[in-house]
Amino acid sequence: HGRMTTLRASRLIHFTYGIPFYLQYLAHWPEYFIVAEAPGGELMGYIMGKAEGSVAREEWHGHVTALSVAPEFRRLGLAAKLMEMLEEISERKGGFFVDLFVRVSNQVAVKMYKQLGYSVYRTVIEYYSASNGEPDEDAYDMRKALSRDAEKKSIIPLPHPVRPEDIE
Repeated sequence: HGRMTTLRASRLIHFTYGIPFYLQYLAHWPEYFIVAEAPGGELMGYIMGKAEGSVAREEWHGHVTALSVAPEFRRLGLAAKLMEMLEEISERKGGFFVDLFVRVSNQVAVKMYKQLGYSVYRTVIEYYSASNGEPDEDAYDMRKALSRDAEKKSIIPLPHPVRPEDIE
């Protein structure tokens, strides 16, 4: 019985990428791979990310690659909790900020990240390539400064949009 529930819940979790992509993250940044399980063993949600960037240029940071919460476990503050855990790991690693990319059209997510203290650092033009003849979509690169960046220099918004090839 317990097995079935796990399968049922897992099917509702949005796995955006192929298995090799996840395994690569699990191999390189295991501490950034956090899974939330319900008491019954169902997968409620997960977050995965990595630490990257130049320390010398004060760009060493935590990055949120994916965040997903199953529909029946939404609105419980789980996304906020997972984000907080990823931010804590990034703090411990001496990151200057945490960043993430989100579709400009995804207003629910943009609003949630703003409530969690993130702000738009820059717009990346046509970051998301569209399928089935839809136009490509811009992304917001959103950032939240960590304690190492006390002056919050890392989050001063850029005045102009950038192209995907202009970002590291």
